[in-house]
Amino acid sequence: MIIKNGLVFNEKGFFENKDIFINNNIIVESIDKVEDKTIIDATDKYVIPGLIDTHIHGSVGYDFCKKDKNNLVEIAKFLKSKGITSFCPTSMTLDENFLVEIFETVKNNLPKECADIVGIHMEGPFISEDKKGAQDKKYIINPSVDFFKKLNQSCGNMIKIITMAPEVEGGLDFIKEMSSVVNISLGHTTASYEISKKAYELGANRATHLFNAMPPLNHREPSVVGASLDNENVFVEVICDGIHIHESVIRAIFKMYGDDRVVLISDSIMASGMNDGKYELGGQDVTVYGNKAMLSDGTIAGSNTNLFDCMKKAVSFGVKLESAIKAATQNPAKSIDIYDKYGSIDTGKFANLVIMDKDLNICNIIK
Repeated sequence: MIIKNGLVFNEKGFFENKDIFINNNIIVESIDKVEDKTIIDATDKYVIPGLIDTHIHGSVGYDFCKKDKNNLVEIAKFLKSKGITSFCPTSMTLDENFLVEIFETVKNNLPKECADIVGIHMEGPFISEDKKGAQDKKYIINPSVDFFKKLNQSCGNMIKIITMAPEVEGGLDFIKEMSSVVNISLGHTTASYEISKKAYELGANRATHLFNAMPPLNHREPSVVGASLDNENVFVEVICDGIHIHESVIRAIFKMYGDDRVVLISDSIMASGMNDGKYELGGQDVTVYGNKAMLSDGTIAGSNTNLFDCMKKAVSFGVKLESAIKAATQNPAKSIDIYDKYGSIDTGKFANLVIMDKDLNICNIIK
C-alpha cells in the first residue's frame, strides 16, 4: 500500500508532505519494498499515527471488568472505528480472584478488525480510601508484591501500568522493588509533595489523571502535581473531556509540563458511544447525563468520551494540533515502552495510521 501526498506527522512533531510505503503491515523506506501497490490519495489531508489510549475501562455497553473476552472484542472494535488503534484495558479496585479472571481474558489475540491490546493498566487496589473516587473501598488493600505478581502471571506479564498511592503502608517499598518491572503511576492518593518526590526518586514515572483523585496544586502544598512537574522523567495523564479539568487548566498543563510529557487518556467507561442512562463501573451503578458520568453520591466516575474526541477537544481549547497529536500517539507509546513499534510513522513500525481532513474528521483508518 502507498499513501500519497499526505501531510504526514513525523517523529519530530511537525507535518511534512511525503508518501508512506507499507508492506506486510510494516512501514518501509521505499516503493521498491512494496508488494501491494494499492494507492490511497491523501492530498490536503493529515496523516497521523493511530491513537493509543493507556487508560480506558470500556465503551459501547461493554466493560473490561466483566471478565468476558467478548467485552474486549467489542470495546476494541469501537476504538478502532474512532482511530484508536491500540489500548490498555484498565481494571478497577476489585477482589483478587475476580481480577485474575479479568486479566486472563487478554491472553488471546483479538480479531483483525480490533484495536491492539498493548498492555493492561492496573488501577488499584493499592490506593487511598480518602481519594478512592469511583473505586470500591471494600476491596482496597495495601501494596503487595505477591498480589501483583499473581495478577501479572495470570495475563502473561501484560501489566504495563499500575496506579497506586505511595503514602499507604508499604507503598514506597513496593515502588522500590517493582519500578523496574512495571510503570508505576501515582494516583487515587493523598500524597504530599515530599512523599511524591520520594516515590519518583524510587522509580515511579507517571501520574494518573492529573488533578483528579489527588490533592490540588497549592502554593504551600504542591502535592503530586508539583512533584510531577519537578521530575522531567514523569509522564502525566490528562482527561480532556471538558468535565474533569477546566479548559484553562488544560492549556496550563501543556505549558507547564511541555508537550513531551502529557499523555491524553479517555478514562472512558461502558457508556462511551452510548445514550444517557444507567450503567456501571467496577460493580457500582453509574448515571450518565450529557458528557458526565457519576456515582449516586455525585462522584465523577470515568468519562463518556473517547481519545480521538479528547484530542480534538484539546485543540478546541487552544492546544496546538501538533501537541495534541503527540499527547495521543507518541507520548503514550513512550510512556509504556512500546515506541519501537507504535506511536509514530517511521520505517520498521506498524502501519497504524489515521487520515483526517483539515477539520479533524476521520477519512480513513489503516491498521
